[in-house]
Amino acid sequence: MTIGEVVLLTGASGWLASRVADALLKDPLTPNAFLIVTDIAKPRLEADNVIAVQADLTDNDQIDSLFTTAYGVPDTVYCMHGIMSRGSEDNFDLGLKVNVDSVRSLLETTRKHGNLKGKSIKFIFTSGLAVYGGPLPPIVEPDTSPTPQSAYGTSKLISELLINEYTRRGFIDGRILRLPTVIVRPGQPAAATSAFLSAIIREPLKGEVAICPIGNSFDSPQTELKTWVASSKSILQNLIIAKHIPASKFTPHTRVVCLPGFTTTVREMLEALRQVSGPEALRRVVFRDDETDRRIVRSWPEKADNSYALSLGFVKDEGGMVPVVRRFKDDVQAGLA
Repeated sequence: MTIGEVVLLTGASGWLASRVADALLKDPLTPNAFLIVTDIAKPRLEADNVIAVQADLTDNDQIDSLFTTAYGVPDTVYCMHGIMSRGSEDNFDLGLKVNVDSVRSLLETTRKHGNLKGKSIKFIFTSGLAVYGGPLPPIVEPDTSPTPQSAYGTSKLISELLINEYTRRGFIDGRILRLPTVIVRPGQPAAATSAFLSAIIREPLKGEVAICPIGNSFDSPQTELKTWVASSKSILQNLIIAKHIPASKFTPHTRVVCLPGFTTTVREMLEALRQVSGPEALRRVVFRDDETDRRIVRSWPEKADNSYALSLGFVKDEGGMVPVVRRFKDDVQAGLA
């Protein structure tokens, strides 16, 4: 068997990482790709060129075993596992163990096997808006200082710093992607603070009730809360694009990139739901204001500068919320969401 490019992907039982795995198998720029997919629950992806492994990434020996499968040492690692934002806030110790300690162990293992093979393995890390907090400028620029206001954001920033340092020293070829809030995610709600932003669109389009923890009604002042989002379609495209960007294109001092997004409010999202699917869909949203969720979301950026990311070749959404909701409705009706 001739092995082509090998990609290791962690967190592969999660919705986003599983979609990245599917996209890698179809990527025309990665012909003959071979995937090693892993998570605490064995990923369900099945294909001739996929090895699915159940692994606890807080165990160093289990991490090492991912680099010694029949496919050999990966050429690229997608680090996408973790305890999500509200989960990290509620269980601080577990969040540190998974979101910091296991990432460092994965970095060390990537460094070790890269050295043995005489190559710098690409290491693509999904970070997010939670690294920001406190008083922020109207537009987050590439040099805006991250000051996280949550356990999740703090752990992501620690991992970012490690990846930058490992890259500076030539141990790995890091690419750190700060994702906007991804909408609309299919499947079951995650333990992320931002999960409601998908739920208030997804559940009503499926004929189900959704809880909105921001405000007590559609017209509540709190629903004017702004957030920085991107469609699942553009996020998936950009996660694949990240693998193909030459290392020389990144700025010398950091591998952090804020992926392109757009600004919306909770009310605009709900209004898009009403425009696409009518007032009956909107009536399925139940408001239960949650101060903790509101505090965390309010600490995130409202807008970021897209210019650096676009100069690297990443793509952005056009047209705001309505096309995003309409596309997801089409997926629901087609049984794809």
